[in-house]
Amino acid sequence: MSIDVSNITHSIQLAVAPVFFLTGVAGMIGAVAGRLARIIDRGRVLEDRMMASKDEDYVQRSLLELNFLRRRGRLANLCIGLLTLCGALIALTIILLFVGQTTKTEIDANSWSLAAMFSFGLGVVSFVSALCCFMVETMMATQLLNFHPLRQPATIPCMAASNAAAGAAASAAPRKAATEPSRQDAFMPQV
Repeated sequence: MSIDVSNITHSIQLAVAPVFFLTGVAGMIGAVAGRLARIIDRGRVLEDRMMASKDEDYVQRSLLELNFLRRRGRLANLCIGLLTLCGALIALTIILLFVGQTTKTEIDANSWSLAAMFSFGLGVVSFVSALCCFMVETMMATQLLNFHPLRQPATIPCMAASNAAAGAAASAAPRKAATEPSRQDAFMPQV
């Protein structure tokens, strides 16, 4: 029984190539898992604040945000599931490529290669689907943000004070600006 070292070396090289794809999948799983952890943490904080609040308007806004967080969490879970499926299919591809290269008959090698091609194709489709879920989830993350205070400067208390101070004398303006808090420091989000 002789061992063809060059055939085994080529088989290992061919089978290891999809491992780089697995590295990308693992990085994506880490990124999505981090986003899911932030969604869960925000949901817990929001639930605690909502239970302690007696303001009906705040409770309604919190319920709306919790509903969005639930949808985002489901999308993140789906994305992680698709990435895990992708990783399993790529690992199966590696096995199929290695076995297909080491079989002795031409018929067996062709059927193993066909199975490896099918497995790799499904893995890529799963990865692209996960990327689509990731894109939708990130778009949903900014959908609930309220940028109305930026469009209506008169409603922000510090800006109303600055508008009133604008009519003051030019010499008093630098002193007053130094003592007033900046717009960024004075604006605190309600949610």
